[in-house]
Amino acid sequence: MSINSNPMLNKQPDKRQNIKAVILAGRHDFGLYTLTSRLPTALWPVGTKTVLAQLLQHLYSQGIGRAVVCSCEEKSQLQASICGPDNMKLDFLDELMPLGTAGSIRRAATNGDASSLLIIHAGMVCPPDIDEVIKKHHNTKSDLTVVLHPKPDRDESESESAGIYLCESSVLDFIPEEGYCDIKETLIPALLKAGKKVSAIRLVRSVGSFRDWTGYMRAIAVYLDRVNKGDIDLPLKKSHDFGNVWISPTARIDQTARIYGPVMIGDGTQVARESVIFGPVMIGRNVTIDQNSMVADSVLWDNAQVGAECEIQRCLIDSGARLADGSIVEEQIIPYVSRGVWSNVIKKIFHGEKTKRVCQTQISLSKPKAEISQRYSGRFGNEKSGSKVLISLGVTAIFIAFLWSYWSTISGLWSIWMRSDEYSCGLLVPLMVIYIAWSRRREITQCRIRPSMWGVPAFLAAQGLRYFGLFYMYSSAERLSLVASIAALVLLLFGWGVFRRSLTLLLFLCLMLPLPRSFEARITLPLQGLATSSAVFSLEMLGYEVATEGNVIHLGQTTVAVAEACNGLRMVTAFFVISSLVILLVKRTWWEKLILLLSALPIGLFCNTVRLTLTSIAFTVLKGEHWERLFHDFGGYAMMPLALAMIIFELWVLREMTVIPIDSKKEEIMVTRSSG
Repeated sequence: MSINSNPMLNKQPDKRQNIKAVILAGRHDFGLYTLTSRLPTALWPVGTKTVLAQLLQHLYSQGIGRAVVCSCEEKSQLQASICGPDNMKLDFLDELMPLGTAGSIRRAATNGDASSLLIIHAGMVCPPDIDEVIKKHHNTKSDLTVVLHPKPDRDESESESAGIYLCESSVLDFIPEEGYCDIKETLIPALLKAGKKVSAIRLVRSVGSFRDWTGYMRAIAVYLDRVNKGDIDLPLKKSHDFGNVWISPTARIDQTARIYGPVMIGDGTQVARESVIFGPVMIGRNVTIDQNSMVADSVLWDNAQVGAECEIQRCLIDSGARLADGSIVEEQIIPYVSRGVWSNVIKKIFHGEKTKRVCQTQISLSKPKAEISQRYSGRFGNEKSGSKVLISLGVTAIFIAFLWSYWSTISGLWSIWMRSDEYSCGLLVPLMVIYIAWSRRREITQCRIRPSMWGVPAFLAAQGLRYFGLFYMYSSAERLSLVASIAALVLLLFGWGVFRRSLTLLLFLCLMLPLPRSFEARITLPLQGLATSSAVFSLEMLGYEVATEGNVIHLGQTTVAVAEACNGLRMVTAFFVISSLVILLVKRTWWEKLILLLSALPIGLFCNTVRLTLTSIAFTVLKGEHWERLFHDFGGYAMMPLALAMIIFELWVLREMTVIPIDSKKEEIMVTRSSG
C-alpha cells in the first residue's frame, strides 16, 4: 500500500461511493503548546506533505470521494493550506463550541448525502487499508465499527481506539441535536442499550496516530519505518552512500558527515562536515546543520537552523527555530521565537510547563540513548578521569586565589549588609544565586565546557575597573569589579555556553552591591519627601486631620517623624531582590519579566506608604516606646507578604491580558469547495 498512490479509477464499488469521510481536526491549542497554538496538528509535516493533505490523498486513493474536515476555530487556516485531490468534494466545518466526536458526525451529515460515515482523526500518518475496514464492517452487519490499535506487546491498556470509526447513517438518531456527545463515552453505550450491533476490528500495523508532539515523534518513527519497509513511497531519491536514507537532489551533504537511517532529508538542506545523524530523523526543507553537530531521533521542520557542535536528541524543532552553537537539548520542543513584541502579545501566555511545558516528557523511540552515546563517544565523549581531576584542582586553585584577592572587598560588603537596613537584603543574594544555579544544574552541566580566551580581556577590563576604584577611591567601582571578575572567569574557564546559561545569575549578583554614595545622597531626600507626602495623602483620604512640618506629621495629639531611614529605599531594594528572584524562577516571556522588574519600584514605594500610614494610625492608639518600636519594626516585615501578593496578582494579570478574546458574534459558516 502506498499513501501517495494514484487517484482512484472512475469505476468504484458502490459501497465506497455512499461513504463520506468525517475528519476530526480537533482544537488548535490541544495540549497547550506554543507550537500548536500557531500551527494546528493537522498541518504538521509528514514526509513531503502535511498530515491532513496526506490523509486526504490516501482516502481518495481508497475510493472515498467526499470528506468533511471538522475543526474548532481554524477552518480558514486549514482551508487556505490544504488542497485535496481535484475530483474530491471537500467541505470545511468550523465549530464555535466543542461538540465532541459524535457531535461532529451529526453536523457533518446534516444533508443526508451518505448512507455510511467514516470517522477518522486528522493526526494519522499511516492510515490503514480502508477497503478492508469496509469489508469487515459490512460482513458483520454492524451499525458501528470501532478500529483498534494493534495488540500491544506488554500493556493491554494501550489497545484503545485508533481514532477510526465506520457507522451507518442510522446511528445519527442516537446523537442529541444539541450539546456535547462523544462516541466512546456516549454514543456506543446508547447504541448497545438500544440493541444495535457494535463491533471492533484490530489493526495489524500501527497507523501512527498522534494528538500531541510526543505522539507526533513516535508517529514519525513509525512512518519512517514503513518507508524503510517499502510500504510507503517517498518522492525522494534513496541514497547509495548511506543505508535507509532518502535525500533530496538539492540537499548538500558534506562528505565527512555520517548518517544512520532511517532518515529523510528535504530540499535545500545543508549538513556540514563532521556532523552525525542517527535515525529515525525527519529533516524538512532548507534546514542547516552546522559542523560537528549530532541529531538523533528528532524532527526538524523547514528553515530550522542548528549551530555548530550541538547535540539534539528526541527533539522537535519548529520552522525557523535557531539553536546557538554548543547547545545541548534533549526531549524538548524548540519553538520558533518571534523577534517582535506584539506577535507574542496576541498569544495566550501560560506559566511554567504551559510555555515550554513538555521539556521533560519521556519519548520511547527506536534507538536508546546509551547506544547513541556509545556511537558518538569518540566525538563528544566525557573527559578522562585524570583530566577531570586536573580541571577540578585548577578551578579550586583559581577560586581560592580569587577569594584571597577580593577578601577585603567581600569583608566590606559584609559590614554594609550587617549595619545598613537599606542593603541588608544583599546578604541573601549570593544564597539565592546558589539555589537557582543548583535548580538549573541540569541545563548548565549539559553545556559543553570550552574555555574561551575572550575571558582574558574581560578579566583584564574588570581589574582595570578595580584599579580605577582603588586609585580614585570609588568603592562602588571596586565592588562592581567583583561581579565583573566572576563573569570573566566563568567565560574564561567554561566558555560561552555556560556563560550564556548563567548570565542572568551574574546580573542578579549585582543586586547584592549597595548603590554609589553620590547617587544615594541625591535620591534620599526626594524619597523622604515623597514618603511623607504619600502618607499624608493616605491619612487625609481616611478622614484624619493632618498637619506637616517638613518631614514631621502631626496627627491630632500624635507626632510622627518620617526619618531618613523611612524614605522607602529599603523597601525598593528588598522588592527589587524579590522581583528578580521571581523572574528567575518563573517561565514567562522576556517582556513580562521586564514589566515585573520595573514594577518593583512602584510596589516598593506603595508598600512603604502603606507602612507609614498604618504606623501613624497605630501611634495614635499605642502608647509606650516599646510598643511603638515593636509595631514600627513589625510593619516593615508585614509588607513582604503584601508585596508578594501584588507580584502574584501582576503575574495573573499579565497572563489573562494576553488571551485572545472569542467574538461572541462569530457565526459558524460551512464553505464547500467542489470541482467537477
